[in-house]
Amino acid sequence: MDLLQNELLNSFLQINKALYALVKEDADRAGLTVVQLKTLYKINQVPAIGLRELAESQKLTNSTMSGVVDRLVAGGLLLRHTSSADRRAITLKLTDEGTAKLAEASGDHSSFKKKFKELDTMSEEAKRALLHMHSYILSVLTDKEENAQ
Repeated sequence: MDLLQNELLNSFLQINKALYALVKEDADRAGLTVVQLKTLYKINQVPAIGLRELAESQKLTNSTMSGVVDRLVAGGLLLRHTSSADRRAITLKLTDEGTAKLAEASGDHSSFKKKFKELDTMSEEAKRALLHMHSYILSVLTDKEENAQ
């Protein structure tokens, strides 16, 4: 690996570590794990999401996601709803307590929000260029067929 590739890899690792630390700080303040907080965020964004879709979005197995959901339900933060059309289909919804817990983690004291506000100084053009570069890098890194050669 040449020096520039190593610097790029280290840059991504440092950004990932910094992002995780910010989310963990917010989760800890609310008495949640990072996975639980991300789960509440996703369910808030996509009300009535199913377990399979939730697991896919979080890059977790169905059984792991099921355990996370079980703990959130037991903690009174989520409700499971069984579809009247398909009794095997279960959708998830935040309770009032879940909504309050999410607000506690992501409110005015959110470390993540505070730091990301600083990125608002970037121009829209710069943000779009960054997103485009991230998308390109992600496509290269996840294209198994191309990388197998």
